[in-house]
Amino acid sequence: MPSRSYSPLDPSDETMPVTSSDKSLPETIDDLQQALEAASLGSDQETETFRIRYLGQKNGILTNLFKRIQEVPKEQRRVVGQQLNALKQQAETRLQEAQARLRRDTRQDGRALDLTLPGRRTITGSTHPLTQTLHAITRIFERLGFTVADGPEIEDDWHNFTALNFPPDHPARDMQDTLFIEASQGGEGGVMLRTHTSPVQIRAMMANKPPFRLIAPGRVYRNETITYKSYCLFHQVEGLVVDEGVTMADLKHVLFTFARAFFGDDVTLRFRPSFFPFTEPSAELDIWWPLPDHPDGGRWMEILGSGMVDPNVLEAVGIDAERYTGYAFGMGVERPAMLRYGIDDIRIFYENDIRFLEQF
Repeated sequence: MPSRSYSPLDPSDETMPVTSSDKSLPETIDDLQQALEAASLGSDQETETFRIRYLGQKNGILTNLFKRIQEVPKEQRRVVGQQLNALKQQAETRLQEAQARLRRDTRQDGRALDLTLPGRRTITGSTHPLTQTLHAITRIFERLGFTVADGPEIEDDWHNFTALNFPPDHPARDMQDTLFIEASQGGEGGVMLRTHTSPVQIRAMMANKPPFRLIAPGRVYRNETITYKSYCLFHQVEGLVVDEGVTMADLKHVLFTFARAFFGDDVTLRFRPSFFPFTEPSAELDIWWPLPDHPDGGRWMEILGSGMVDPNVLEAVGIDAERYTGYAFGMGVERPAMLRYGIDDIRIFYENDIRFLEQF
């Protein structure tokens, strides 16, 4: 076969008459390498043109050169093959780098990013006012030596009612108050969304030994009519202290300290007798909330319920009620948040109105 010169850059040339005396091959490979380095890859169109020209499966220059390598004399095939592999790797690397750069410089809407434009302020989110209030309450009790306990929001009847001294005919067991997942016949048993965070205290007392000094914050659920002052979902913080020699005076001191820390040193409060199945005696704590437009200059507002832990509750979880006493309290988070931020409709907490949320 006679020797002749050729241009490997021309994919239409179907022959590759390369011999050992052919001096054009290194020169043409050098030319190809220079062409790869000089190719412009500043846009998606240029990168696609580059890919088709050099790496295309049908008429790509490098693809055709690989197909014709069998025409190179055997003693030169290894060297030529190495040179072509190096060129292919160089082309693929340039293509991948260009594509990655273009992806970084392109916004999600497909338009190129103009780096000459002034920067835009990043709008960050904020903590929900209910979460802010919950954290504020939690921090106060942590400073008073309380630890934070958590538990499941789906509870059984025993943890939610029976262990807390709720009799079978108690109104709280009625379907109108409790959101049952699996209701049972006869008023006892079943699975429900917890109606308070007291089951967390029951689980803590069953899993450990006294003394206890804990709070249980979290979401609770009740089947209530949604109005400006009630909702089917709300938040609670309940507290429990069990030890030897705990008295009602200890409870009043802790709650007075909390009220001053949360509402201010000038807060006025009062205890009112009340009733809860799991405490005896029981009391509710009210604070005086000044209202300039009110005929009396303000009004009393209930913020929490409390009392000494009923001995039946201690016995239910295996604690000696003759040796240990304790107190418990529980407060909603929504009402303190409404007082704190001057909000008069509880529903607005759950509407996700950005005009409301961005104020916090």
